[in-house]
Amino acid sequence: MADNKNVTYDSIVRDLRARKFAPVYYLMGDEPYYIDKITDYIADNVLPAEERDFNQTVLFGSDVSAAQIVDVARSYPMMSDLKVVIVKEAQNLRNTEALEFYMQKPQKSTILVMCHKNGTIDRRKKLAALVENVGVLFESIKLRERELPTFIEKYLKGKGASIDPKSQQIIADSVGADLNRLVSELDKLLIALPEEDRRVTPLIVEQQIGVSKDFNAFELRDAVVNKNVFKANQIVKYFDENPKAGNIYSFLPMLFNYFQNLLIAYYCPQKGNPEALAKWLELRSQWAAKDYMTGMRNFKGVKVLQIISKIREIDAKSKGLDNPNTPQGELMKELIFFILH
Repeated sequence: MADNKNVTYDSIVRDLRARKFAPVYYLMGDEPYYIDKITDYIADNVLPAEERDFNQTVLFGSDVSAAQIVDVARSYPMMSDLKVVIVKEAQNLRNTEALEFYMQKPQKSTILVMCHKNGTIDRRKKLAALVENVGVLFESIKLRERELPTFIEKYLKGKGASIDPKSQQIIADSVGADLNRLVSELDKLLIALPEEDRRVTPLIVEQQIGVSKDFNAFELRDAVVNKNVFKANQIVKYFDENPKAGNIYSFLPMLFNYFQNLLIAYYCPQKGNPEALAKWLELRSQWAAKDYMTGMRNFKGVKVLQIISKIREIDAKSKGLDNPNTPQGELMKELIFFILH
């Protein structure tokens, strides 16, 4: 049985590919991407196509009861060794008592997949404990912003393509943490890559995703970090004139995360060592640490505290708090001026 303390998407897929099946998969969490990927793999690969009509059933938690799910799960496969039962929208089940009883002795010839999106079951409750005892309990957690570049690099590498750190960050900043949308954009890039050169560059990102390689949130942060006043103001002006290219909501979280990490960087015992600083800040590479080394040279600790406070103030104003009529463009300019002077 799976070790549910260390269960990951990769470990589940590895076991599935080795045809090491658990009788129950309870897939839950706020990130639907991994739940869908696991479910689709089971649906497409456990049974051969000719056996699915009679031995693969898809149910919806809003349409059936737990007792009905159990009835289907307990039935035997027809002319097959296995039966697959997939329950979508499992979060809509009202009473799980019948499921709890089933988990005590699940049908050996059935693979029951419960898809519980936009939430989780309480791991302290009986159902969670029973699932962990006999099958796989997996929580699909949304990636944090700092984890997106690594996801992008890994996804493209798995498809035989490479990407530079700047392009990773541009895509992460412009697309965000919706993995289904992110993967869709990455697939678009992969189709556009020539066979003889499978590298994703800022120019290709600009052409295929529509994010300017010169005027984007990544370039704005770079200009701020290096105190390039002219370039920072150029980008803010471009954002003000082209709201779809970038706006205050796209770069405020990025700047807040940067200066928050910069404040932590000052306390690193070896802040002059890129490797030690990257480890201290839990960054994906030494390359990412260089921005913080530059920031410590260009901003004093007191100024960083003031900047963080100013970002909070501008964030509140952008949402209408204590700000009856100042437009977003003016708020962007006010913040950048405060940071750089």
